[in-house]
Order: sequence, then structure tokens, then C-alpha cells
Amino acid sequence: MSDQPLAIDARIRGRVAIVTGATGGVGVEIAKALARQGCRLMLNGLGTPDVTDALCAEIKAISGEAVAFHPADLASGADVQALAAAAARDLGPVAILVNNAATRNFHSVDDMPADAWQRALAVNLTAPFLLTQACLPAMRAAKWGRIVNISSCWGLTGTIGRSDYVAAKHGLMGLTKAVALETMADNITCNAIAPGSVITPHAERQVRERMARDGLDWDEAARQFLLTRQPSGRFVPPEKIADLVVFLCSDAASEMTGQPIAMDGGWLSI
Repeated sequence: MSDQPLAIDARIRGRVAIVTGATGGVGVEIAKALARQGCRLMLNGLGTPDVTDALCAEIKAISGEAVAFHPADLASGADVQALAAAAARDLGPVAILVNNAATRNFHSVDDMPADAWQRALAVNLTAPFLLTQACLPAMRAAKWGRIVNISSCWGLTGTIGRSDYVAAKHGLMGLTKAVALETMADNITCNAIAPGSVITPHAERQVRERMARDGLDWDEAARQFLLTRQPSGRFVPPEKIADLVVFLCSDAASEMTGQPIAMDGGWLSI
């Protein structure tokens, strides 16, 4: 897996960006990629203060620009508003919003607890809406803005046992299109990235179980694990998703808006 940064200058140095879900996986890589472009960053995610302080220090060392963290619970509308307000107060008008945070449950429709459903919708869909709403006035005033929603292939198709996640990610695709149409006159774009399978603790455990059971190396075990869904046989590298975020923030992508962009190893081509 390559960790080389995208070899373009997105010309977003000094712009303020919010990245949610920034303490793990894809979110960390997005934050680092924007830091390499010289953005000032407000991060949000899960983690103890020592973990988040270390992350902010690491990212500040990349950019040389200000990096802050806000522990907002995205299931709380008040916390979401506080996150947006803190970014504007401490860093300046927000120009880039990356809605990456997500939560999911593994229940059938029959067994899905109502509170689990409500929290999933709050984090996966309502929080992106509220953050978009909070950030748009500054973007409109500046006549420039970039909103990138991290959806999923499950936002373009369906599966069993994840009705909350599938419904919310489909909703996020719809929100993306509506926001794009309402904001294009102000040089604001809104796009959605639909990643395929990215390595997660749950997926890694299953691959390692297959390695131990069948005597396989990582690459072959991962290929077999992904065989029915991702023709590439490889997990999507978080760094590649981060590179795509940077591209969508660049002037090269100024005419791309309202788009669901799959980065899925061929998943949706099956």
C-alpha cells in the first residue's frame, strides 16, 4: 500500500477544513492529505485526550498550520453546532467540509432497536446536513466551498443486516445532489465518495482467521475474502480515498458537483 501523497497542488493552502471521523482509518488519511496541502484543520472523532492531542501534533507537523480537535458527539445536534462554531471561531471561515464519520449496526430489520436506528441516522445523515447548513453561509460569502460526503457502495446498492447504514448512506447521496444543485451558483461543489471494502478491524479479523485456517498469506486470504464483492481482490487503500478528496477540493474538479464517485475495486461493475 503506497503512502505517497498526491502529486498535485490543489491550491487550497490556508483554507479551513472540518474533517469528521478523523481519528481512525480513512479520516486520519484525509486529514493528513489536506494537511499536506496546507489546510488549517478542525478534527472530530473518537479518542482519549492523549490520543487526540498526539494526532493534532502529528498533523500540525505535516502542515505547519493550525490544527484543533473538537469532541462533538455527532448524534447531538447541539454538539454538531458547537463543532462548526468552534472551527469558525478558532480557525476562521470554513471552506472545506468532509463528512466522514459513520456508525453502523448489524441487525435485521426485524431486530433493529429503534434507538440504534435513530443514532445511525443522526450520525450518518443528520450530522452532515447540520454541518453543511452551518458552513454554507461562509462558503457563500467567499464564493468558494467544497463539501465531500464519504458515503459507501452501500449508498448505491443494498445488503442484508445493515438497514440503518444502507438507508442513511442512500440518504447522504440524495443530500449530496440536493446541496450541489442549490449551491453551484456560488462556486461551491458537493460530491460523495462511495468506497468499496476498506480494511476495518472486523474485516482484518476475518482475513486473519482465513489465513490461519487455510494456511494462506495475507494477499491470498484477502483476495478470497473479497472475491464475491470486490473484483480487484484488494481492499481500497484509505490513502487513495484521501487523494480523491484532495482532487475534489482542487480547481480541476470545479465542474464536478452532485456526483456519487465509486472507488470500489470494480464492485459496482459486477
